[in-house]
Amino acid sequence: MKEKKMRSMMHEFLVLGCVLLGILGNVSAGITSSFVRSEFPAVDMPLDHEVFAIPSGYNAPQQVHITQGDYDGKAVIIIWVTPSEPGPNIVKYGTSENKYDYTAQGSKVKNYTFYNYKSGFIHTCLVKDLEYDTKYYYEIGEGDSARSFWFKTPPKIDPNAYYKFGIIGDLGQTFNSLSTLEHYIESGAEAVLFVGDLSYSDEHEYSENGERWDSFGRFVERNLAYQPWLWIVGNHEVEYLPEINEVEPFKQYLYRYPTPYAASESSSPLWYAVRRASAHIIFLSSYSPYVKYTPQYEWLLAEFKKVDRKKTPWLFVLMHSPLYNSNSAHYMEAESMRVVFESWFVKYKVDLVLAGHVHAYERSPDYSAFREASYGHSTLEIMNKTHAFYHWNRNDDGKKVETDSFVLYNQYW
Repeated sequence: MKEKKMRSMMHEFLVLGCVLLGILGNVSAGITSSFVRSEFPAVDMPLDHEVFAIPSGYNAPQQVHITQGDYDGKAVIIIWVTPSEPGPNIVKYGTSENKYDYTAQGSKVKNYTFYNYKSGFIHTCLVKDLEYDTKYYYEIGEGDSARSFWFKTPPKIDPNAYYKFGIIGDLGQTFNSLSTLEHYIESGAEAVLFVGDLSYSDEHEYSENGERWDSFGRFVERNLAYQPWLWIVGNHEVEYLPEINEVEPFKQYLYRYPTPYAASESSSPLWYAVRRASAHIIFLSSYSPYVKYTPQYEWLLAEFKKVDRKKTPWLFVLMHSPLYNSNSAHYMEAESMRVVFESWFVKYKVDLVLAGHVHAYERSPDYSAFREASYGHSTLEIMNKTHAFYHWNRNDDGKKVETDSFVLYNQYW
């Protein structure tokens, strides 16, 4: 058996399959951009690139990343890895820099094996009962190896709360990935809605698979240690590889990227919901059962009934595989999910459905309203309960170029 998997290296990001529901009218042709990206497939950054640098100090925490830790935005989950031994499993935090008045104890430290790889020690700590709209400083590790970061909590749940999200997916570890992340950081957005496919470790040789999860964690730490990303799984997180006796789907993802699924009464970390500022956001798994009577189906129906548009007027749904896609790649791949869920999206007046997977940008309805074979990121700026601004920014030879934008009108109000 060849160790190197015979898979296409044609991964890259970002697809944003963006479906606006509740305003589906007559189907008509839209705009196809004349832009042609200059390099495809994208080239992975070498492991000795500075973005993958290991922090100095013995057993220094690395791969620090945070996500929302509860239903309403008053908690964060902080995750980090220590390479040599477990070390301290606490987070010190407070509202003044270098002054930590509080501590939070992490859950049990874990590690795992995958093929011939053994992970470092993975720490997960829930920091809860935070104040809204507050900047917190935190420290992990000890002595000369201690590292400090900060994050800001969202505004309280309010129908007119202003908030700016970034939208990224299918990121990987290429030079284009770096360009997209740097452009996103400049956007001023406060949290990322990530539509699946994180590290693309499965595109590498089996012996490098786990190492590429580590390098990805160090790469995105520059942003992800300071603001939450709210993620879902993509096909590259599945990693079902019976040829090397790895038959537990999502194994590495589940060790490394927790979600606050229990807060929304989900039975699985692969689908969940949160409320943040003026938005109710639902995260679905394209690669878990979702037909009638399955746990994801039953949970989603119950979650829709919990949505209160008077408190959170904006309703978004994330999935990896887009319901609509005019590209040949992955064409109609999510048709079965569309058949199961689309009528619910219309019934409950979902404002926006965000997806990835196709490695090209597309917006519908008005099939297709705008399409462009480009990489990049989006921002979604909620102004109040009735209006939001959406922008698509492509990577054009390392430059950020805004190529699509529109005003989003709330479907409920």
